[in-house]
Amino acid sequence: MFSKSKINEPGQRPAEPESQAKPPSSSAPAKPASTEYKASPPKAKPPASVLSPDLHVTGNMKTTGDINVEGTVEGDIRAHLLTIGESATIKGEVVADDVVVNGRVVGRVRGLKVRLTSTARVEGDIIHKTIAIESGAHFEGSVQRQDDPLTPGAKTAPATKPNPAS
Repeated sequence: MFSKSKINEPGQRPAEPESQAKPPSSSAPAKPASTEYKASPPKAKPPASVLSPDLHVTGNMKTTGDINVEGTVEGDIRAHLLTIGESATIKGEVVADDVVVNGRVVGRVRGLKVRLTSTARVEGDIIHKTIAIESGAHFEGSVQRQDDPLTPGAKTAPATKPNPAS
C-alpha cells in the first residue's frame, strides 16, 4: 500500500544539470531524508520477582508485578499475581488479583482468584471473588465471597435465594 520513496536514497540520485543545482543554504537546517514512523515493539511483561527458599523477609511488600515466594515472609504482601511455593511460609495478610497457594499462609488471603493446591496450608480467612480448593488442601478459617475482595470493607455479594420447586 505504501512504498518508500527512492528519490533521497544514496546511489539513486538522478543527475542534475549544474545550472539547476541549488546553492547550499547555511541558515536552514537539513531535513531528514525519511520521516517514516517506526513503531516500537510492545514492552514485554517483566518476569516475576522470586524470593528464594533461603530468604527470610521481615516487613511488608507491595508491587504491581508478580511475586513467587519460596522463602519466609513475616509481613503483608500486595501484588498482581502471587504464587506461594511449597516451601514458603507467609505470616501476614496476602492481597493479590491472583493468589496460588502451594505452601503455608498464616493470615487473611484476599484475591479475585484464589487457588489452594493439594499442598496448601492456610490458617486464616479467605475473601475472594472466585476460589478453587484442591483435594488435600488444609484450611482453617472462613471463606467469604465479595465482588471486590481487594478493597477492605467492601460489601459481600448478595446471596441468591433458591427458587421453590413447583
